[in-house]
Amino acid sequence: MKFDPPLVSGRLHKRYKRFLADIRLDTGEEITAHCANPGSMMGLAEEGSRVWLSKSDNPKRKLTYSWELVETAPGARAGINTGKANAIVEEALAEGRIPELGGYETCRREVKYGTGSRIDLLLETPGKPPAYVEIKSVTLSRKPGIAEFPDAVTARGAKHMEELARRAVAGDRAIVFFLVQRTDAENFRVAEDIDPTYAKAFRAAVNAGVEALCYTCDISPEEIRLNRELNL
Repeated sequence: MKFDPPLVSGRLHKRYKRFLADIRLDTGEEITAHCANPGSMMGLAEEGSRVWLSKSDNPKRKLTYSWELVETAPGARAGINTGKANAIVEEALAEGRIPELGGYETCRREVKYGTGSRIDLLLETPGKPPAYVEIKSVTLSRKPGIAEFPDAVTARGAKHMEELARRAVAGDRAIVFFLVQRTDAENFRVAEDIDPTYAKAFRAAVNAGVEALCYTCDISPEEIRLNRELNL
């Protein structure tokens, strides 16, 4: 997924009210940017961090800039915009770079299912069960090389695991896809200490037949691209 136009860079002053961030651009201009991340962003919102932002030319937008990337260490970056996760995975699917999810003719977004839920991607083809794919954007890392999810309590995430488990029991394919938007991760784990309810729901879903996939990304100010599978 390429950034067009290219991102601009600056330094983070502070993130606040969950969806706002004050940033000083490299030009010296001080701006408020939209932060499309509802999580805690633990370890990603330190004052002075180098950040990159996209700029919109939509005159109807209240905030011109959106925070996209942050430098986590020299040469390492994380993508903080959770709204990009589905597009990154969908692009990789279209390019045939996720072999576990190959062989489907159609891919639909945000399809209603279960009890008031929407699945991120529904893959279908004649003659085989549909595949329900729930995508989770992963940005947390508390120990070097280890990515974790979630970074805050997520009742919604636990519900998604329960919904996927019901689809697996019914005979469909059900997949939770952890998209690690970090360049410094080698392994992945569920952060049970942060949300034990989610961890329990995840284990129950896997025991019911839900498949768990985890891929990391290449991240630069030019693009975010699916990279390789990580150990679960």
